[in-house]
Amino acid sequence: MILLQNKRVFYDYEILDTFEAGIVLEGWEVKSLRGSNGNLRGAWVKIDRGEAWLEGCKIPPWRYASTDQDRSRPRKLLLHQREIEKLAAKLHEKGRTVAPTKIYTKGPQIKCEIIVGKGKKRHEKKQILKERALDREARQALKRFGS
Repeated sequence: MILLQNKRVFYDYEILDTFEAGIVLEGWEVKSLRGSNGNLRGAWVKIDRGEAWLEGCKIPPWRYASTDQDRSRPRKLLLHQREIEKLAAKLHEKGRTVAPTKIYTKGPQIKCEIIVGKGKKRHEKKQILKERALDREARQALKRFGS
């Protein structure tokens, strides 16, 4: 079940590789996420001292929690050391970024799908939008005249 999704990543970046990571969360964050509260827009992944961290992900406080909560604190991502090294190597290449695309449940666990992407240029984005519009018009024309 998908809890949070960032569809903008697919528009802004060319996807080169994907990874699945666990997330270290507090109890109130799990409750809030299961209620589909949160935002991945503007979130990114940082590699620091051999550990992967999810930065910029905003999870609002669960309304029944009584503790003082930091909604945008960095959250540790659980990856194998080989995967972290692979991510760090790809981050050092020019024009590469690592961003989360969705947070979802897999059994009792909460997972995060992260991608390694290369930023698209503005003209590439415009070209994709034109192609989608042409495909949509072609499907509509076939539907009108095909039946």
